[in-house]
Amino acid sequence: MPADRWSEPQAAGRDDLDLLVYRSNLLGSDRDIVNFGGGNTSSKTDGADHTGRPCRVLWVKGSGSDLASATRRSFSPLRLDEITPLSRRDAMTDDQMVDYLSRCLLDPQAARPSIETMLHAFLPFPHVDHTHPTAAIALCCMSSGEELVRELFGDDAVWVPYVRPGFALAKLAEEALKERPGAGRMFLAKHGLVTWGETTGESYERTIETLNRVESRLEPAVDPSTLFGGQAVSPSREEVRRSIMVDVLPAVRGQLAKTGGPERRWILHWDSSPQVMDFVNSKRCRELAETGAACPDHVMYTKFKPMVLDLAACLGALTTGKSETLVAALDEAIHDYVEQYQRWFEENADPGVEMLDPGPRILLIPGFGLIAVGRDAWSAANAASLYRTAIGVMRYASSAGTYASLTPKEAWDIEYWPLELYKLTLRPAPGILDGQVAVITGGAGAIGRATAARMLKEDAHVVLGDIDGEAAVSTAEALGGSKQGRVIAVESDATDEVANQRLMEQAVLSFGGCDIVVPNAGVASAAPIEDTSLEEWLRVQELLSTGYFLACREAFRLFKRQGLGGVIVINSSKNGLAPGKNAVAYATAKAADLHMCRCLAEEGGPEGIRVNAVAPDAVIQGSGLWNDSWRQERARTYAFDVDRIEDFYRDRNALKVNVAAEDVAEAIVWLASCRSAKTTGCVITVDGGLAAAYPR
Repeated sequence: MPADRWSEPQAAGRDDLDLLVYRSNLLGSDRDIVNFGGGNTSSKTDGADHTGRPCRVLWVKGSGSDLASATRRSFSPLRLDEITPLSRRDAMTDDQMVDYLSRCLLDPQAARPSIETMLHAFLPFPHVDHTHPTAAIALCCMSSGEELVRELFGDDAVWVPYVRPGFALAKLAEEALKERPGAGRMFLAKHGLVTWGETTGESYERTIETLNRVESRLEPAVDPSTLFGGQAVSPSREEVRRSIMVDVLPAVRGQLAKTGGPERRWILHWDSSPQVMDFVNSKRCRELAETGAACPDHVMYTKFKPMVLDLAACLGALTTGKSETLVAALDEAIHDYVEQYQRWFEENADPGVEMLDPGPRILLIPGFGLIAVGRDAWSAANAASLYRTAIGVMRYASSAGTYASLTPKEAWDIEYWPLELYKLTLRPAPGILDGQVAVITGGAGAIGRATAARMLKEDAHVVLGDIDGEAAVSTAEALGGSKQGRVIAVESDATDEVANQRLMEQAVLSFGGCDIVVPNAGVASAAPIEDTSLEEWLRVQELLSTGYFLACREAFRLFKRQGLGGVIVINSSKNGLAPGKNAVAYATAKAADLHMCRCLAEEGGPEGIRVNAVAPDAVIQGSGLWNDSWRQERARTYAFDVDRIEDFYRDRNALKVNVAAEDVAEAIVWLASCRSAKTTGCVITVDGGLAAAYPR
């Protein structure tokens, strides 16, 4: 049950808006109360307009913000006295409402007001909270929900039949409240909970008190032995599930990329938590899941219904430990889902509306868990989180009564709601690596770090492999992408066969697959041949030749399972093209990398796999390879003052420039992107122009 975390000492001394922020943060930090980005809160205060004239101000959460992280700027101030007269109108379209509210803003630069603004304005209370708590939604999604609300709260609660959020819902809620003017809370059918109070603390505490009463009524009805009809599948061992999903996820990702319109890459999130496993392994999983989404907020991320795989196909994989039959069954199930979605769209679509991607966003696989699909890691994880909430709703609703959901038309009206589709147009244009997953070996080095940063800027997801695990972690944190789940760090020895396999497996388990591999781990070695030991020769070949081979081999294996082609960009060197004195081990290995690039380009072409290389020279700044001994040896070989090392390498190239890691990253990203879609077997020099290294 949710705890009351209101603290008078923490609330003391705050102004009205800060108290609204404090209350909102408390509610939003509990995901059993508020979905990410969902819910809205408000306060009505005294204020002044831009001329200084006093007015009543409605502060309401702006569209697109999240209550857990809301700040003062997350709330839109509106002139309340200009909104409340609208309750006398009979109807108002969404476009009219949005246009009208934009004219009521005290701050034209404020966030677009929530679609629920009218609801907050029409309810005559100083503080209003609208949330989507698991227990409350369960009541709102039960056939007997209204009766249970009466049983629990009597005249202290208002029940509002389902209407899509907006003006009509606000009108209906206001009218329902007039029948029970002393009520302290409101349940919106198939939607959520609304509470209010004379003070901000009272509104918050009423939400908590309401939920505790609801959970006290619903929890005793839950019998673990018969939950969801009992278990149809015995839980498999985690290592078995993991092994099979390493094969399944890339295949699913490949199939989903081709479900509608132009091919695009999705990010997958696999969830086999106990809560999910209890549901997908149950006898009533399909029946309950296909009833539909738990509330409108879920539809935008999970779609109206998930895809549910037949139990028989799953049992075969669980019995044999092999993935082939499961992959085939998933291919067929995704195909069937797409056809059903297209029929649902055609049956409910308004004229002139274009169909969105028809593939599933949630795939339920008995014995294995749930796969959530999103345009990025955050979206996929959020879809999984929302479906876990839906499972919690079904847990209560199916135990205490009958679970009900939106009608197909109601769900269509939410998924294709113009106001929600408008939000899609506000997203920044996607980068050229949007939805793609890149694995970089030597990811904590200068070139690896710069390449990861450049790929993140183009909306890629990145797996940093490095033998220095701590450096990989700190690099991921410094890049910032780890906060959005877009970057992960893996301690990985590029020369180890098993480590290369596990690196690719981690990309699969974290993001669903891989599209780009950059063999980049490096080592420096310089000495005259007579001073080069066999041990040193083998050390260099092991990393720069064998290590790159292992990365490429694993990339080919994964790319073929995924069926979407793929890109490899090998980090070679100027020494791979031009002979260098006293560096036979290093130069030979780098030359081998270039020929491996050409060989693999021929081999991968029919599968849509492109293999290219970059050949940089003297990336000195920030590079761990250019340690003191390597600098000293190069200075001796080419007879220059070691303190003038950058001057020497700049002066010897045609453009008279120093080469930075960011320059190399730019070339790698171009080769990795669709901009070089018809280029393979190529090497791009990033050396300022060295005649001896011109490709020919």
